[in-house]
Amino acid sequence: MNKQILSFFVLSIFFLVSCGQKTAETEDGWTNLFDGETLNGWHQLDGVAEFEVVDGVIVGTSVPNTPNSFLVTDKTYGDFILELDIRVDDESSNSGVMARGQYNPDANDGAGRVFGYQVECDPKERAWSGGVYDEARRGWLYPLTYNPEARSAFKLGEFNTYRIEFIGNTLKTWVNGQEVAYLVDDMDATGFIALQVHGIGKNPENAGKKTYFRNIRIQTENLTPTPFKNEVFVVSTIDNTLTSYEEDNGWKLLFDGKTSNGWRSAKAETFPEKGWTINDGVLTIESSDGRESANAGDIVTENQYSAFDLAFDFKITEGANSGVKYFVTLNENNAGSAIGLEYQILDDERHPDAKKGKDGNRTLASLYDLIKADKQSRFVRPIGEWNKGRLIVYPDNKVEHYINGLKVVEYTRGSDEFRALVAESKYAKWDNFGEAEQGHILLQDHGDEVHYKNIKLKELK
Repeated sequence: MNKQILSFFVLSIFFLVSCGQKTAETEDGWTNLFDGETLNGWHQLDGVAEFEVVDGVIVGTSVPNTPNSFLVTDKTYGDFILELDIRVDDESSNSGVMARGQYNPDANDGAGRVFGYQVECDPKERAWSGGVYDEARRGWLYPLTYNPEARSAFKLGEFNTYRIEFIGNTLKTWVNGQEVAYLVDDMDATGFIALQVHGIGKNPENAGKKTYFRNIRIQTENLTPTPFKNEVFVVSTIDNTLTSYEEDNGWKLLFDGKTSNGWRSAKAETFPEKGWTINDGVLTIESSDGRESANAGDIVTENQYSAFDLAFDFKITEGANSGVKYFVTLNENNAGSAIGLEYQILDDERHPDAKKGKDGNRTLASLYDLIKADKQSRFVRPIGEWNKGRLIVYPDNKVEHYINGLKVVEYTRGSDEFRALVAESKYAKWDNFGEAEQGHILLQDHGDEVHYKNIKLKELK
């Protein structure tokens, strides 16, 4: 073989081999974050779980006595669309994907701490896979109580395809093609991608359990958001605004953040001249002397509603009492607050009303004086922080109360059980209490400082 033929042969082999290698950027605009062979482009933070590459898959292996472990991209990203496959084989292997993740090297006495948005991989019975958890910061932002139909999307022991779109302030997730979470939040504009192996504490029986990641790719340019085909609840921390998606699905703001439009006094045709204030997008009832509707008085919506989904943010001060009432008819001529079904708003630790009533049925998020809210303290924000309330009245009269996405009360208006509760309550003296066909929404003045914002409603048919 002469030298020219040999040179041509060598160049041809090199060209063929080069074309066969996996490149970082693919033809359709995706960039591979994992080359299938090494952990180049990644580094580990926090815990010491083992990460290795086996047969083209990143395998994370749990170890005891270490915090959550994260395999983190060397690069950071702003807007992106991310896709990857995740598999867990055991219910103990909680995992997740950090989106715009953050790191504080000084946390934990200098040991450091990963924090920020995490799209969950939750193999337990709770099944909140695809929901959004704010790791080491605010906790759950989008639990799947907001979208229970998506809880069946994740499959234990199989590879599950995740799609995460974070464009501007909007984070949307899919699991195996199922639309899961829709979050609007602007806390972090950029950050890293990270793969989590959850800590197992001092449980040696869970050591050695594995989590698998593969086909990790990202788009960062010329992004087109994928519209949700079905309606899901939008969790937004952007004050007093609606997304176009919400508007298209019938949501309306009951408070515009600037004026009292749509509201009036429960005892007059106009909005109270004092006591209720609007500042920086927040509607506040000022503190007076703690008496019920004796100062500025309650305010009600000008419109009345029958079946609806109502969401609102509230923040209470120490020892405060207030409430969101519904099916308020204003026909009872009550001396104090107007009569209606009430989503109780209360400082359970400091206000004496929490110990009155029966079996705790006057505590926060309860159906006041009728049904106690079955809530977990770790899902309730402390005094001085904003909580998300929600109540849904379905066309069939089933009613649900939520706090921060968790359902804490469920009952049916007009049922035998409901009427039996009313008969033993302070409302027994009013005929057909809580069974009006429609009524106003009311915000209560109970003489204490309480704040409201992000009040939105969708009528249900």
